[in-house]
Amino acid sequence: MKKAEAKNSRGAEANGNFEASLTALEKIVRELERGDLPLEQSLELFEHGVRLSRECQERLNQAERRIEILMRDAKGQPVTNAFTGDEELNLSGATADAEENDDSDESAF
Repeated sequence: MKKAEAKNSRGAEANGNFEASLTALEKIVRELERGDLPLEQSLELFEHGVRLSRECQERLNQAERRIEILMRDAKGQPVTNAFTGDEELNLSGATADAEENDDSDESAF
């Protein structure tokens, strides 16, 4: 990645745009995977990539918290609904029938 490109990618994610940050991070990963950069430039890109990764993770955490707040009922309790198609994906390893027979109110999350 050239210095001008690196500065442009840093400017793009500085505005707080998750997608721009993720794109910049993907570009850094591609550059590092090529393996033809000098050590110092590789370290700089790696450090920048780590910062971007942490910023993206924090933005995802914030989005998750906002969704949790929006998905509360009038009493402030979280509202949970099963995803459609869970039976096909079998994400939890349990069948839909087993989940229906479970009398506990505990969420997997």
